[in-house]
Amino acid sequence: MTKWTIRDHWDNEIYVTEERWQHILERHEELMDLLDEILETLRRGRRRQESLDPNRYRYRRPCVALPPEFNHIVVAVVFRYKDQSDGTRLPNNFVTSAWGIDIYSEE
Repeated sequence: MTKWTIRDHWDNEIYVTEERWQHILERHEELMDLLDEILETLRRGRRRQESLDPNRYRYRRPCVALPPEFNHIVVAVVFRYKDQSDGTRLPNNFVTSAWGIDIYSEE
């Protein structure tokens, strides 16, 4: 299985699987050919924790490569842990979705 892994600005390892990337493209054609921009959004974008689920975050970053009706990429990430056979827990942080949006001004 193909998987792209990066570290965000806070040194969290996050991955995107090929299956998830294809799922995103089926619903958000504006991101076609922008996988590198998605990864860069995770590396350098602003991050906000979701209020109803503290294990979910949204990363966002301006992107000039998007079609004209969009100006930012948003990437949704779930932060979890995976139990190992030796009893340790390792981070298992993964992308669930991504999309383009139009934000008129930064908060």
